[in-house]
Amino acid sequence: MADLDVPVLIVGGGGCGLSASIFLSNLGVEHLLVERHETTSHLPKAHYINQRTMEVFRQHGVADAIYEVGAPIEKFGKVRWRTSLGGDGELDQRSIHEMDAFGGGSLRPTYEADSPCLASNYPQLRLEPLLRRQAEARAPESIRYHHDVIDWEQTDTGVVATVHDRTADTRYTVAARYVIAADGGRSFGPALGVEMTGPTGMVDMVSTHFSADLSPYWDDESLITWFLNPEGENSWGAGAMVQMGPTWGRKSEEWVVHFAFRPDDPERFNEEAIVPRLRELLRLPDVDMTVHKVSHWILDRIVAQQWRFGDIFLAGDAAHRQPPTTGLGLNTGIQDVHNLAWKLAAVLSGKADDRLLDTYEAERKAVSTHGADWALLAFMNHTVIDAGIGLTPGAPVEMNTAAFHALFSEGLMGEALRARAAVCIGTQAWEFQAHDVEIGFNYPEGALVPDGSEPAPRDPSGRVYTPTTRPGHRLPHAWLARGADRLSTHDLLDASGGFVLLTGTDASGWKAAAAAASEKFGVTVTPVAVGADGDCTDPEDTWNRLRQVGADGAILVRPDHHVAYRAEHAPVDPTDALNQALASVLAR
Repeated sequence: MADLDVPVLIVGGGGCGLSASIFLSNLGVEHLLVERHETTSHLPKAHYINQRTMEVFRQHGVADAIYEVGAPIEKFGKVRWRTSLGGDGELDQRSIHEMDAFGGGSLRPTYEADSPCLASNYPQLRLEPLLRRQAEARAPESIRYHHDVIDWEQTDTGVVATVHDRTADTRYTVAARYVIAADGGRSFGPALGVEMTGPTGMVDMVSTHFSADLSPYWDDESLITWFLNPEGENSWGAGAMVQMGPTWGRKSEEWVVHFAFRPDDPERFNEEAIVPRLRELLRLPDVDMTVHKVSHWILDRIVAQQWRFGDIFLAGDAAHRQPPTTGLGLNTGIQDVHNLAWKLAAVLSGKADDRLLDTYEAERKAVSTHGADWALLAFMNHTVIDAGIGLTPGAPVEMNTAAFHALFSEGLMGEALRARAAVCIGTQAWEFQAHDVEIGFNYPEGALVPDGSEPAPRDPSGRVYTPTTRPGHRLPHAWLARGADRLSTHDLLDASGGFVLLTGTDASGWKAAAAAASEKFGVTVTPVAVGADGDCTDPEDTWNRLRQVGADGAILVRPDHHVAYRAEHAPVDPTDALNQALASVLAR
């Protein structure tokens, strides 16, 4: 007999695992989280929290805590390319290009129209402690750091794991019906024989986390600055610097600079050169800086070919790893467990069949693969920028220096070169304005009922999002009114795992159908009629433009905001139609 018996064991206490704990707690699912490290991350790691993830956190009562401490969009809604921060040379402190990003600046009206909340920016070394506090508040005895899974086996009724309490140096066993492996692929991946496919070992990234007062030099709106100069062919000669707070904007106390090296370049391990190299890159020879940590990580674009192994589910970095460009890694991992958590809750409560859990891989693998491909595309596109400003790989420094002088020269030719640079750098909007990539993804198959309609168009540049209520897609956001309260269509779904049935004002048959389905399947199906005499009104006429069903139609929305079923008009028997749809979604 095991020492502990829990429905779900979460292995890994990073952003993905802690989010899974929060979601399961809100869904009423008992669980245990174990993390082999003594504390949360000491590294800044991921920092951009995109709109879709903030919608998820908003649903689960975490978003406000992040907004209170994270960077407001006014402090991170721009990226820029420069030659240096300081210096008095002819090519120093020259601005090459600036771009609105992440929903800031000119992008803001579009992003605000498509979601009830904006993105945030908060580095993982601070985000994880925040998520840990949120998780511990919901499940005080269930979050255990410095506890490591050292052995496990699958049984007929789940997984039995042996856990090492590294502080007390004791061992105990945990019997879990299901396991979420959010461990980066360390504990379960090798033993399961997980096949990770895709290019790996492409670049050795060297990240330096340091403190310095750069307020006289930094643009208050910029999150990231790329430094490009004639020495850029040398890996130390070019880098990307990111503000890390905890004060945001030009008063940021902490920063990270990322350098990219070939995996066979011995200079990547020359940490004694970090500070002088940073000062040279920034052209700030006298700046006082304190280096906190230098970390190395290999750039991969790999995705697991199988995500479910019996009662074990891979999530986050255990299932997919990609370049940091577009900031999809942590966001995708959190969205993985958002998809999985409500399904686990439904199965564990007996409301759904175990086959529902097969839809996790069916839905999330394709989305994660596209995200990994997009991140690699955005990473490789930085070579287009080098070409666009005239940098020639392998050319002598003197040749590249002449190219920079020409770029900043007076006259028609200088204007032409700067125009070319603007066009080439503008293609990096695929990384920084990837609105459709972030919220426009959909599930062609899974826990849904296809209605035979064509998918909404996807923008090849990743920027233009087209809202749709087609099954498998994220529910479009629209502001509604309920009495004096203003609420989003997303707010109709709380964190408890229920479904919502959105209808027009001609909804009597659907309301009866929702009541019958709730009783039959034991799930909550809340009907919400939207219209002049409905449960909510549509004061801006936005939902009326987005719903894509008639006044007598209906849209069934899953607990994770994705559309499960859609009827353009009321069928002859709404109760039978809804029962069949819900049975299909729940694999009953």
